Amino acid sequence: MASFTYNRNKFRELILYIAEQCEAHRLFGATKLNKILFYSDFEALRQLGSPITGAEYQALGEGPCPVKLLPVQQQLEARGEVEVVRRGKQKRTVALRAPDMSDFSEEEIEIVDAVIGDLEYLTAKETSLRSHEFLGWKAAIARGAKTVIPYETAFATNRKPSSREMACLRASLEEHEH
Repeated sequence: MASFTYNRNKFRELILYIAEQCEAHRLFGATKLNKILFYSDFEALRQLGSPITGAEYQALGEGPCPVKLLPVQQQLEARGEVEVVRRGKQKRTVALRAPDMSDFSEEEIEIVDAVIGDLEYLTAKETSLRSHEFLGWKAAIARGAKTVIPYETAFATNRKPSSREMACLRASLEEHEH
C-alpha cells in the first residue's frame, strides 16, 4: 500500500479555499466540507497520481472524513482565520482570510473546483449517501468506524467493463496462458 506525505499547510489552505468558494452556497456545511476534501484528494490521485493534501480519511457512518479536520479547524479558529458558525442544522466554516494557493497546481485547483460544482446543489444527506457508493468507504466501514480508507481504493470500481475492455482482458489472459 502506497503512503503519501501529509501536507498540513495545503490541508489548512484547502479548508480556507473551500470555505471561501462555498460562502454563497446555501447547502454548504460540515458534511460538504468533509466530502469536498475527500473527493478532491482521491480524484487528484486518480487524475494526477498523487493526492492534493495526503490527509488520511476515515470511514464514519456519514461517509469519509479527514482524520485531522477537527484539530486543524480548531487551530484555524484559534488563530482567527476561520469562524465555525451554526445556521440551523448546518455547522458552517467561514473563511476570515483569503487562502494562500501558491503551493497548489492549476490542475489541483481545477479538481477542487469541479468537486465543489458537482456537490453544490446536494443536501448534506444526499452528499453523504453519494459517498456511501464509494467502494473504499464500503470496505473500510465494514471493518469498523474510524478505519482509514486506503488511497488505492480511488481506483476501485464496480462498473461493468465495456466490451472493448473485456476483449483486451481476454487477449491479455490468452497471451499469458501461452
